[in-house]
Amino acid sequence: MRKLIVHTSILLFMGTMLSCSHTPAAKKVVIASVNWAEGIAMTHLSKALLEQQGYKVEVKNADVAPVFAAVARGNADVFLDAWLPVTHKEYLDRFEDKLMVMGTNFQKARIGFVVPEEVNISSIEELNAKSALFKAKIVGIDAGAGVTSKAQQAIKSYGLQLELQSSSEAAMLAVLKKSIDAKQAVVITGWTPHYVFSVYKLKFLDDPKGVFGLAENIQTVVNKKFMASHPELADFFKNFQLDDAELSSLLASLASSPNEQEGVTKWLAAHQDFAAKMVSFFKPADPV
Repeated sequence: MRKLIVHTSILLFMGTMLSCSHTPAAKKVVIASVNWAEGIAMTHLSKALLEQQGYKVEVKNADVAPVFAAVARGNADVFLDAWLPVTHKEYLDRFEDKLMVMGTNFQKARIGFVVPEEVNISSIEELNAKSALFKAKIVGIDAGAGVTSKAQQAIKSYGLQLELQSSSEAAMLAVLKKSIDAKQAVVITGWTPHYVFSVYKLKFLDDPKGVFGLAENIQTVVNKKFMASHPELADFFKNFQLDDAELSSLLASLASSPNEQEGVTKWLAAHQDFAAKMVSFFKPADPV
């Protein structure tokens, strides 16, 4: 959930280049993406791997609600950043007849209220007493995000007298940086995995009422009709998974690179075993 997606063409061609300019429909994949760091990273990593196998990949960027709708309607085929079973449950329930979960990309993800480690507060229940310290506000991200919905629930459940200010992820991170640089307290709607935890010393506030839920998995959601027509991709999406070290290093690579293409290319060069493993899950597409 980080910077704006840069729409690139070909990231890597480790396989054979297509001999003609027209790409058959069976070799096209449209990936929906929300402007979140881990989703951007996994989207462009999968895009690179798919393009190595001769697929034409298009990335469509939108907020989370339109993304789920797009995949359900067939305007996009895949979404790699569904937080389940809590954060995005409402969207999966809404489109359950058209969507299916293919696999788990990352385990033990988490959302909640996050503050700098040095702030003398450990629980959401303490926020009202320290409201002035935080200027009576919680800095959030876009209004349609699952973490925003849960933050609103937490405000009601805990009777918080702080205002949730929705913005973009980039704006939220800018406020976080400015506050930390000025040694001022700040509370944000945060999540892991996220590269920001490797940049600053941060902590989640305890959530004794469990509003934000327990640790979640980040999963791949696909359009059922697309997967039925592309069975050769089933094993790839079922097995597309990164552990904490892999995703953290991928996020860091993208954060330190001028664009997603260079970040993914650099990461794959240093993780050839991962690339080889993922290539092994591809099956030949039916001839068109």
